[in-house]
Amino acid sequence: MNKAFHVVIVGAGVAGLVTAALLMQGKQREQLKLTLIDANARPLYSAADELALRVSAIATGSAELLQAIGAWPAVIAARACAYDRMLVWDESSTADSSDALRFDAADFAVPQLGFIVENALLVDALLGVVGRYAPELFFASPIASLEAAKNGHLVVLRDGRKLEADLVIGADGAHSVVRECAGIESREWDYEQFAFVTHLQAEQPHANVARQRFLSSGPLGMLPLADGRISVVWSTSEAQAQWATNAADDELGAALSIASDFVLGRLRVAGPRGVFPLRARHAEDYVKAGIALVGDAAHAVHPLAGQGANLGLQDAFSLANVISAALEQGEHPGDRPVLRRYERDRGGANAAMLHFMTGLNRLFATDSTLLKELRTTGMWLFNHSGPLRQRVVHVALGTRR
Repeated sequence: MNKAFHVVIVGAGVAGLVTAALLMQGKQREQLKLTLIDANARPLYSAADELALRVSAIATGSAELLQAIGAWPAVIAARACAYDRMLVWDESSTADSSDALRFDAADFAVPQLGFIVENALLVDALLGVVGRYAPELFFASPIASLEAAKNGHLVVLRDGRKLEADLVIGADGAHSVVRECAGIESREWDYEQFAFVTHLQAEQPHANVARQRFLSSGPLGMLPLADGRISVVWSTSEAQAQWATNAADDELGAALSIASDFVLGRLRVAGPRGVFPLRARHAEDYVKAGIALVGDAAHAVHPLAGQGANLGLQDAFSLANVISAALEQGEHPGDRPVLRRYERDRGGANAAMLHFMTGLNRLFATDSTLLKELRTTGMWLFNHSGPLRQRVVHVALGTRR
């Protein structure tokens, strides 16, 4: 057998680890040598810890992928909250109005729409899967440079170690060093919003329903958590986000109760707080010879629909399939024509989702009376659109890959 191709994955987050697991479980795994590098220390997770602030909405299709690679049982055994309904409404209307958007798992022939899961738990479960295949794992190992070599790239770590790679996969997040070292430009723009996140205890049970109210300042998402609390993601102005960060618990609880239209009764602060700026990003190229970007290294979208983690998982699925097919055909996995198949598959889909989320956010973040009336009409029409509604929801669920 010829020498195994060395694939170096930079970034041991969800997208990078899923890519690694898929490659290690693929039919062509014996043709690969895999190394994972992450700039941070190896993360620690314990179910005995307080439920983490950073959570993701994992769509049903993404959960099926995680089940297929063997990571999902550990997630479910720890804690995850399934949600089988979603309710979306505009501030000019009410949650029980006819123009509010309602999504029920039964309407789409799925057991649930998705799950709310801590990111740290996902990473821990995926590390357990990847560890079974004994790839090289280097934590606390930031990259110093990425240099073109005869048959790929030379990855130089800050501690002086050098790795010769046939293919480097950048899964190292929004501030990707791989993207920067490869000279890949990205288009970026501010949403002029900040996301404020915290956990709340609601007066009424969340009933496994994900809720979102569109306000003129930005959307307010309320996600059900496994312990009965809700996770709030409030996309708002910088001033409002800073106020929320510093407000007294009773003031913040009262403000969020009003912002949510008391859909769950009065809300009480019951967790830590965090705030981060919202910025859209899309790499002009997903690939170069010997380089591929996945997840947040390639794109960043508004969190209003909870699609960020799911898009990264779909990237991983697509890239792993492209690499496996190339190896089966005797092709070099780092050749640009090979990697372009991945870019063609994911670039357009991700761009479409990014611009759709940007447009949706702008449409709702307005005080125009005319646009408010158009939104209300549009939401009613979408509720009754039949096949269109089915198709859009199945794309969001990841059940049509």
